[in-house]
This record gives sequence, structure tokens and C-alpha cells, in this order.
Amino acid sequence: MLVTPTSLEIPTQARKSRVLTKMFTVVVQCIELISRLLGMVTYLDWVMIIVTISSCISMAFECPERRIMNTPSLQVAEYVFVLCMSLEMCLKVLANGLFFTPNAVIKDLGGVLDVFIYLVSLIWLCWMPEKVGPRSGAQIMMILRCLRPLRIFVLVPHMRRVVQELIRGYKEILLVSVLLIVLMFVFASLGVQLFSGKLARCNDRTIKRREDCRGIFWRKVFVTKLDVPGKGSNEDHPKILVPRVWANPRNFNFDNIGSALLALFEVLSLEGWIEIRDVLIARVDMVKSIYVHIFVFIGCMIGLTLFVGVVIANYSENKGTALLTVDQRRWLDLKGRIKLAQPLHVPPRPDGSLSRTKVYDLVQHKVFKRFIAALVLANSALLAYPWYTKKECDMTSFMTSLSNDKCRITLVLALLAVIFTILFSVEVVLKMVAFTTRGYLESRRNCFDMFVTILGIIWISLFFTVPMSSVYFPTYVVIILRFFTITGKHAALKVLMLTVVVSMLKSFFLIMGMFLLMLSYALAGVILFGCVKYGENLGRHANFHTAPSAIALLFRIVTGEDWNKIMHDCMIQEPYCRYKYGDNYWDTNCGNYLASILYFCSFYVILTYIVLNLLVAIIMENFSLFYSNEEDALLSYNDVRQFQNTWNLVDVNRRGVVPVRRVKFLLRLLKGRLEVDIDKDKVLFKHMCFEIEKLHNGADVTFHDVLSMLSYRSVDIRKSLQLEELLAREELEYIIEEEVAKQSIRDWLEQCIKRIRARAHSNLISNLRSTNEPVFTVTEYNQNVDAPQIRDILSDDSILPASQIKRRSERHISAPSIFHAATPTKKLLTPTLSDGNAKSEADAMMGLKKRISSKVTKSALGNTLVTHDEASLVDEPKSTVEAYMVSPSSVDVKNWWKEQLNYNTDSD
Repeated sequence: MLVTPTSLEIPTQARKSRVLTKMFTVVVQCIELISRLLGMVTYLDWVMIIVTISSCISMAFECPERRIMNTPSLQVAEYVFVLCMSLEMCLKVLANGLFFTPNAVIKDLGGVLDVFIYLVSLIWLCWMPEKVGPRSGAQIMMILRCLRPLRIFVLVPHMRRVVQELIRGYKEILLVSVLLIVLMFVFASLGVQLFSGKLARCNDRTIKRREDCRGIFWRKVFVTKLDVPGKGSNEDHPKILVPRVWANPRNFNFDNIGSALLALFEVLSLEGWIEIRDVLIARVDMVKSIYVHIFVFIGCMIGLTLFVGVVIANYSENKGTALLTVDQRRWLDLKGRIKLAQPLHVPPRPDGSLSRTKVYDLVQHKVFKRFIAALVLANSALLAYPWYTKKECDMTSFMTSLSNDKCRITLVLALLAVIFTILFSVEVVLKMVAFTTRGYLESRRNCFDMFVTILGIIWISLFFTVPMSSVYFPTYVVIILRFFTITGKHAALKVLMLTVVVSMLKSFFLIMGMFLLMLSYALAGVILFGCVKYGENLGRHANFHTAPSAIALLFRIVTGEDWNKIMHDCMIQEPYCRYKYGDNYWDTNCGNYLASILYFCSFYVILTYIVLNLLVAIIMENFSLFYSNEEDALLSYNDVRQFQNTWNLVDVNRRGVVPVRRVKFLLRLLKGRLEVDIDKDKVLFKHMCFEIEKLHNGADVTFHDVLSMLSYRSVDIRKSLQLEELLAREELEYIIEEEVAKQSIRDWLEQCIKRIRARAHSNLISNLRSTNEPVFTVTEYNQNVDAPQIRDILSDDSILPASQIKRRSERHISAPSIFHAATPTKKLLTPTLSDGNAKSEADAMMGLKKRISSKVTKSALGNTLVTHDEASLVDEPKSTVEAYMVSPSSVDVKNWWKEQLNYNTDSD
């Protein structure tokens, strides 16, 4: 076989076209994503979102040393924000109105917040005082200015919806909060009665009575934990003179109801309750310390759990899932499973090559997959021991490295990593042989495996080229990336990973809202506590000096780590700090007692008790898909897996879409719960095919389109679907049923018309034959006559022009031997010259040929050809027509021709 340049160019062109098609598809998807993103809000809102974010970034640069009052760049950013927001407010008020219109600016809480932020920014820009004292109106105005990040909630609809979900359940949350406050009030009242004035002690431990706690004393100073000479001795240990003070414990007391409530609120978060218990045991009584245990059990184990349950239940009720029936919940779970399901992207088993078939069976075997998974785990275990570089080992050659224990272990680990990389390379080669290169690269998981393997090969080349040098960092990267490939080695792990990803996507706006709330609190914390003196937990690693450090500290508080101790450090007052009346807030290092309580308690309740529990509710909702009972599911994972395998056979291009014509073949291959018995359910099969055809107007359908359609057909929609979805589905099925019925009737009518046409055609031929038998006789003809000449005369004259038929008739009629033979006769549709009732030879032949060879038109049945000259039969003299109708059958033929002629005349 010769290979031409054209034959070589065709596969290359096909590959180029496939690549271009994929690139075009990716570009189209990116454009659609960008268009959907831009379509979330109006262009004006997008501009204001960008301006607001830029303004928040500029506010994050503010600190006690770099304030907006003395920094021109920050003032420019403030002017830009106020100017842009002024234009926005003017446009919105002119377009939608301010009050009492359908889209008024102030129609809900979001509009009120918008106007409030604008007024605060405008007043501050016009005022901007040079002197801002602590607890002054200017400082309060600066704190209110920190609400600016919350404007993103108003501008972005999805984040506004998150806030609305929280606000809808405020009644239930408020009731549980009241219950907890009442419980705390009861225990606080009891604590005041039990421990009021009993927790205070003198800082000189040798003094036991309050009357004696006066004067000064020598107090030892802590220097080090090391056992140094003189440590602990009264003479040599460092000491300072300290005044005696009779005081309560630093972080709590029960002297009044307010202090008791604050202490119990800290215990409710399970922070510091051990310290309270130890102090009660040491200073009051061990029996009375059971007070704390009872409150922890009732308040935390019951009350706080009830609070969490109310938040989760409120989220479920707002989504509507709490009011669903069992079947409706199962349907929601099924829809979630369908979203998680993805095409397998595994090429079919090759049948042409025996070697490829064996390799395919090998790589698809369960033992092989488990072996690769074990290799991944063993490869990840190499990081359990530290790796040392050349400098750390202090080695000069390869042989000296073997004598060093550290380097010997590192060398062994590196060689094991090389072996694992080679094995993974063999896996990639085997799969490429089994699936072909194109089939292997169609799977994203395979592409990721190949990428990690290539990185491992690069590291191997570096390892043998520059032995035992500082090339171990790529090893860490390769091993860590290789560990993530194990999620694709098992179906359950893959579904679990997809569940995590879906949970993160669903909670994206909630997480962003939490971050914006933390940013607002961080900006306010810089103003309130940016200059506070360092204390027991407030130090250089945890402070509010700048916005980034404040955000890091608030992240720590969200986890509940020593948030109460940081709160008490921010409460510091005179005489433990420096404060002078009339100073600016950045000139003093004192805290704010009341602001500290409101700031930290509100932040902890909103972020930890409400937002984090709402995030837990979202994750639990998605993880219920993975941990749901298979027996209660409408479609099990085995059914979905069966569909994935069947789809993999039909989707030969592994693109996740197939033409509509292949769906019929797919439906015939399905087994199990989704199986369609065409012999028993022909109507159902027609409905399914019609629904798929009309889904995208005959275009290609996706994996999820077909699976969703099968899911709707496999459940009782009246029990499983909610009202709105049920009405839409019933309307769709009614349309499908009506259209399929119309199509069935249309097909039946076409079949009937075809039968009528065939029957009419056969009846016409038989009638013509019976009509011509008495009138036209055929004489005996000689066997020596050329028979094809007669067939030429009689064949296909109806489709030839009249002039050609006339010439052919005259040419063949001139041969008398055809009609005057003494041999046995054969009946032909041609009149004899000796027939007395017929016309003359020339007239008869010319009249017959003109009638059957003139211009042809279609009859009503579509298969009968009618000539214009045949209309002359109606206009001919009666005697002439009767000459042709000596048989009763001719009357029927005449009537039929008249009907056809009238039909053609009317239609024209």
C-alpha cells in the first residue's frame, strides 16, 4: 500500500482540529464563567465593590503611628471612596427613589447600612480632627468607620442571602440566648452568695488577714528554670520591694453580679474553668468547687449544645430541608449524588491487540490498584525521618557519606524514593500502552499522576548528576504531591474528596463573609487596643498594633485559644498603665474595660457560636450524601457506577458529551435499576428519547443530562419532588406525552398513506390491463424479432419527452414483422393494425403516445403520473371515447382519471 502525502496530512489535520476544538471549548467555558460572574450584579455595583475593597485595603495600612490624619495617601483613598459613593447614591436615588418605591434605596436593613456607612464616611471626611482622645466622640466615629467592609454584604447578592438566612432565625437564636442568660444569672446569683469576698488574698502569702495586708515586702523575681547557684535562697535570689495588696484573682471574681456573669460566660466557652475550680478549692472549699462542675455540665453540655442545634436547625428550615418528607429528602440526596458523579474517562477494553488487552486487564485489576495505593503510602512514609544535606552532614565525598549515620540514612531514603519513582513511571507507561496516549491524557487524574512522575524523574536526574547535594527539596514536593494522588485510587476516597470540594464551594460566600467580619473587627481593634500595654498573653506575637497582626490574633480567638486572657489584658486600667487626661488615644497604653467586654464577647458569639456552626451545618449536609444508608437511597452507588461504566462505552471521545443518536444505544445497554425494557415499555422509551432530543434542541447532551433524566424516570415524582419542581416536571411530561402521541399518529398516518398508495397503484395497473384486453390485441410475432426493441418501445416512455416518444414510435412501427408473425402470440400493451374498431395505425399510435408521454404532473397519491394531454379525453367526442371503453372496467378508469384531472385543476 502506497502512502501518499495526502494520506499523511489527514490524521495530522484531524489532530489539529481536535486540539483547536478543545481550545475553543475551554475559551468558551472561560467566557461563560466570566459572563456569569459579571452578571451577578450590575456594572455600577462591580465598580463600587472594587472601590470598597481598595478603601478597606487602605484602611488596613492605618496604625497608631500612621494615621489618616497625618498620611496624605490615606486621605486620597478616603476622598476617592466618598466621591464614588456619593455618585452611586445620587444615581440610585434618582433611578429608584429613597423611600416608599419598589426598589427604594432604603427599603431594608441593607439600605439602612449603606446610607449609614456613607454618612459616617462623609462626616469623618469633613471633620477629620487632629486630636482624638480615648472614649471620645471622634474615636467612636473612627470605630463606626470600620463598618465599611460590611458594605460588601449589601453589594453581593449571595453574601446578602447568607446574612438573611442568619437574620431569619433570630427568634430561635434569641430564645436560646435568653435561656442561657437566665441560666447564667441563676448560677451567678448563687456564686455571689457563695464566694463574694472569699476569693481575695494578700499578695504576700505570709499574710492571712486583710487588716495585716499593708506596707511593702521583698518578693522574689523569677529569673530562669535552670538550677543555678543561689536559686531559692533568701540571701542570693533576686528580689524586689513590692507593696502589699489585698486583691481578687486577676481574671475573675464573684463580688458582684456583673463580674460573676462574665466569669461564667468564660466558663461557658470552656476557657479558664480549670483555674476557677483550682482557686475555689484552694481558697474556699473543695465541696463548693462542685459548683463549677455542675455549671459546666448544664451550661456547656446541654445549653451550648442546644444553641448549636438551633443554629443548624434554623439553617435547615430556611433551606426548607427540615420540612421535607422522607422521599423528598432521599430525592435531594440523589440530586447531590448526581452532582458528585463524574464520567470515568477510562478507554474501553481493546479487542484488536492481544498484548494491549492483557496490559489493560492488568492495570484495571483490583490487585494492581491496591498495589499502587500501597506504594503511594510507602512513598509518603519516607518523610517520617529528617533528610540531611551536604552541609549538615559535613561530607566531602560519597564514600565519606557512608560512614556518617545521618548521611547513610538520607542516602537510603533517597534511593528508596528513586525506586518508587521508577515504579510509578512503569505504571504510567503501562497505562499509556493500555489506554493509548490520547486515552490516558483524557483523564485529569492521569495528567496529574504524569506531572508528578515527571517531577520525580527530574529529581532523579539531579540526584545522580549532583549526588548528595542540596537537591532534596524537590523530593519533598514530589512525595507530598504523590500523596494527593491516592484520592483517585479508590472510589470511596474520590467521592469523599469531591464532597469536601463541594462543601467548600457551597460555603465559599459564608467563609468570605466571615473574613469580612473579621476584617471589620480587626480595624476596630487597631483603634481600641493598638497601643495597649503588653500583658500576660498580649505580646509581640499577639497584639492589635496593625491590621494584619489583629487578623492573625482574631483567627486565634475564633478557635477559642485563650481569648478570655487576651480580653483581660485589654482591660488594663490605672494605676497599671500610663494615662493622662487630654491625651490622644495613641499616647496612652491603657485599655478600655467596657469596650473590651463588648468587643470580645460579641466577636466570640457571632463568629464561634453562629458562623462556625452554620459552616458545620453546610458541611454536615454535604457529608450526609457520603455517609447515607445505601438501603434508603433511591439510587445506590452501584447503580450510578453501572451508568458510569455504560457511559464510558458510548462516550468514545471521553469529552463528557455524546450525540443524541447515541443515547438510544446507551438506554439499551443499561442494566439494574436504570434498565429500560424496550419490549415492555416502548412508550416510556419514546418519551425518554424525545426528552433528550428536545433538551438542547438536538445538540449534544452531557453525562449529567442523561443521568438526571433517568433519575426522574426512576422515582415516583409525586412523592419525591417538591411542589414547584413537581409542577414543572408534570408540565414537561405532559408536553412530552402530547408530542410523542402526535408523532405516533403522524407515523401511523404515513404508513397508512403508503399502503393506500401501493394498493391504488396496483389497482390502477390491473384496471388498465383489464381495460386494454378487449380493445387491444397482439398478433403473433416472429421469434427472430429483436425482443429488446419491443422493450425499448414500452419501457419508460412516460418519462420521455413527447417528441422522442413520437420518433421512437414511428421508427419501430415501420417494421411490419413485429405485428404480422405466425408464431404464438404474446399479449402486449400495444393495439394491432388489423383491429377494425381501432383508428388508423398512425392516428391510434400517435394519439396513444401523446396521451402517455406529454408533460407529467403528480397526482394526489403521489405515485400516479397524470399528463396534461389526458385532459383532452374529457373534451373528445363521445364516439371517440366509447371506442376505448368497451369493457365495464373502463368506466372506473374514466372516473378515476376525471377525479385526478379535477384535483390537479383545483390544486393549480
